[in-house]
Amino acid sequence: MTFPTDIEIARAANKKPIQEVGARLGIPAQALLPYGHDKAKLSRDYLEGLAERPQGKLILVTAITPTPAGEGKTTTTVGLGDGLNRIGKKAAICIREASLGPCFGMKGGAAGGGHAQVVPMEEMNLHFTGDFHAITSAHNLLSAMIDNHIYWGNELEIDQRRVTWRRVMDMNDRALRDVVTSLGGVTNGFPRQTGFDITVASEVMAILCLAEDLADLQARLGDIIVAYRRDKTPIRARDLKADGAMTALLREAVLPNLVQTLENNPAFVHGGPFANIAHGCNSVIATKAALGLADYVVTEAGFGADLGAEKFMNIKCRKAGLAPDAAVLVATVRSLKMSGGAAKEELGQENLAAVEAGLGNLLRHLENLRGFGVPVLVAVNRFTGDTEAELSLLQEKVEAAGAEVFLCSHWADGSAGIEALATRVAALADSGAAQFGMSYPDEMPLLSKIESVARRIYRAEGVDADDRIRAQLAEWEEAGFGDLPVCMAKTQYSFSADPTLRGAPEGFRLPIREVRLSAGAGFIVAICGQIMTMPGLPRHPAAESIGLNEDLEIEGLF
Repeated sequence: MTFPTDIEIARAANKKPIQEVGARLGIPAQALLPYGHDKAKLSRDYLEGLAERPQGKLILVTAITPTPAGEGKTTTTVGLGDGLNRIGKKAAICIREASLGPCFGMKGGAAGGGHAQVVPMEEMNLHFTGDFHAITSAHNLLSAMIDNHIYWGNELEIDQRRVTWRRVMDMNDRALRDVVTSLGGVTNGFPRQTGFDITVASEVMAILCLAEDLADLQARLGDIIVAYRRDKTPIRARDLKADGAMTALLREAVLPNLVQTLENNPAFVHGGPFANIAHGCNSVIATKAALGLADYVVTEAGFGADLGAEKFMNIKCRKAGLAPDAAVLVATVRSLKMSGGAAKEELGQENLAAVEAGLGNLLRHLENLRGFGVPVLVAVNRFTGDTEAELSLLQEKVEAAGAEVFLCSHWADGSAGIEALATRVAALADSGAAQFGMSYPDEMPLLSKIESVARRIYRAEGVDADDRIRAQLAEWEEAGFGDLPVCMAKTQYSFSADPTLRGAPEGFRLPIREVRLSAGAGFIVAICGQIMTMPGLPRHPAAESIGLNEDLEIEGLF
């Protein structure tokens, strides 16, 4: 049987004018700033009044450890939002924008799939409303102003050996990880070793996604530490007088984007930090706007629950004063088989042993989520090749652990295929059962916070951090940054820092290679193992299959 592709389904969508979509949440047409007919930003004046309204229930969708078999976390987020609307609830979804890096690399887009998608799919996965380009420009303006300041006499006495601010671009390009700039003679400045990160790892991206409003955005941008003097005193973006111009570039990008699902339900798509190298959540502004407009808000956090959900709880909720009312943990039989040791080419064959072996991964994520005091439901994103024996085994083991399991077919059937989960999620969110708590207190030492995540979430025996890293953390504590949360940069493919350790490994130690201070965003980044903040393209990138057909329509996006 041949199924239509995601892009074919999206192209056949019966989209409504964005004003009609906004009206479902009571948004007046004049409060929308249209980008064409099918997408718009919320106006700044309208956003300011939403905080005073009654707040809706917040539902987090997360997943087991990702595999090449796919889990469908965004697809389930979209499907659940549609399902809640189907049963008569006033619901909205909040997801992140797509980065060009994975779109042209290996992961693909970030608009959901099948009959649980957000549209317009092509625009969402490419340039959308230009937010990422604005973030890239604001970041690199600051980079240019650093080098320009040094060139024109260096009044701030920046130590060129201690410039910590790198450049960014929204593309996977391993050749730019380490570069030397200003070659070619005196007129080009002073040569300096630096490098590029991907835009979604930029502190500017994190700041935009954690800021409460435009004033808070500029204050946070000004707090960015870009370099140090010889006496190790910090140089901030505001010292270079860069914060005003950066804010001007982000004036429109900070406003949330409104689009629609295939079933014409409202979806806020805003911001896009990766969860393996950043904090992995959509913007606080979009989430809070949705909570003021809808009775139920379904949001997601990137990659597995050990990354995205942990950072959602410990960073986003901590900084924004949010608390989830329920969580949904997404799994597939196929991904459980891969976690249990099955090869990708064998996933079409029934393999109860691999399912059972892979269930250790699901159960660990389940236990971790419960540790935050949030009630959790398990959603199985069904594939046509799943056998009844495999599904029964999954249900039996998860129910034995005290969790409810829902078999969902929203990819194929849209909201009709997830109605039972939507009904139970709404009841659970309304029950007040959540007793939300974080993994560590603000006053805990920075290294102890890193160890807390490593031990409690990853199940590591401990962390390996050399004297240089320990001294750096101690310096930041002495400088007043000791109360910041930690953002773990780690492979998404394992609880450990080794992507080849599948399932639910134990007995390992977590190597901390580097730590970075994001003073504007308000967290410390701990880079673990060989994770890269500038990804590379695979041997056969998705870009090889993307192009235009005879009707000038985009083909190959997924």
